[in-house]
Amino acid sequence: MSNAFRELLRKVGSGPHTSEDLTRSEAAAATRMMLLQEATPAQIGAFMIAHRIKRPTGTELAGMLDAYDELGPSLQPISARYPAVVMGIPYDGRSRTAPVSPITALLLATVGCPVVMHGGRRMPTKEGLPLIELWQALGVDWAKLSLAQVQQVFEQTQLGFVYLPQQFPLAEQLVPYREQIGKRPPFATLELFWCPYLGEAKIISGFVHPPTEEMARIAFALRGTRSFVTVKGLEGSCDLPRERTCIIGLGQPDASIQRLLLHPRDYGFAGADLALGSAAELAASMQALLRGELSSFSEAAIWNGGFYLWQSGHSADLESGFGQAKDLIASGQVAQKLAEVIAAVEQQHPAQAAYSLAE
Repeated sequence: MSNAFRELLRKVGSGPHTSEDLTRSEAAAATRMMLLQEATPAQIGAFMIAHRIKRPTGTELAGMLDAYDELGPSLQPISARYPAVVMGIPYDGRSRTAPVSPITALLLATVGCPVVMHGGRRMPTKEGLPLIELWQALGVDWAKLSLAQVQQVFEQTQLGFVYLPQQFPLAEQLVPYREQIGKRPPFATLELFWCPYLGEAKIISGFVHPPTEEMARIAFALRGTRSFVTVKGLEGSCDLPRERTCIIGLGQPDASIQRLLLHPRDYGFAGADLALGSAAELAASMQALLRGELSSFSEAAIWNGGFYLWQSGHSADLESGFGQAKDLIASGQVAQKLAEVIAAVEQQHPAQAAYSLAE
């Protein structure tokens, strides 16, 4: 048993009237002890549920991110014409709506904007469709690559994926606690803010509840992160909805947030958000899109792609972003980027099954 960890546990677990927030250094120390298993399983489970009940603060999340930076993996900087976009998407996946983020990532990489995604396997308690399975259905198996191999693919294609079980086993071993305590612990919020890239980056953090956005603002301010975007997206992801107004926060140099409200109807993109299908069904829809077939999925792809082309600095404004997203898809350039990523991954792991858009 760790006596040092017990003291931190007592601070967060003393009840609604006497519990205390941790300092940034204390939160980093607690996270470090959990990742290194210096705390016992009983202590780790107790901390997770107590911290959830107390609710984490932005300061505590900054400390937790410090520990992730110290012990976790990071992709090395690459030369690019734009800062990298790092997408903070809930690891426990989707259960209701179809994700479009892989197409967004391919669009950005096509124009020379690096993209870093990160995630894990199917994860408690939601057990939704994770990004890794969708990429696998598209023919890209990030799960089999080492961090060095992901770095090689990233340098070749400007697209990388940090997979928790393979590249961050210290964090992966904490995942079973999510099922055992029956709740999403503060680590699930931390994942939205994590940046496993050492170069210049813009962090896109999805969120559901407004307090999460404020925690992000505080954590980013303490850590010196000035380039970030918060998105009240579909199921807490970075995907912009089409059924409702998009609530977006643009990080400012003074660490404040500028509010941006986008109404899909104002741009001709209002419509029903697509229902979730299987990974194979979603991949088929994406492949049809890349072949130039128009559908409701293509509307969602252009709506999201145009916004992120603008935010990455490639497009001068939102309207031109939509036009450029449409042209990039119609010209086959995004399909070519997917083929390029598949080839780069296969080069690192030749045993991966072959894939072609014609299939």
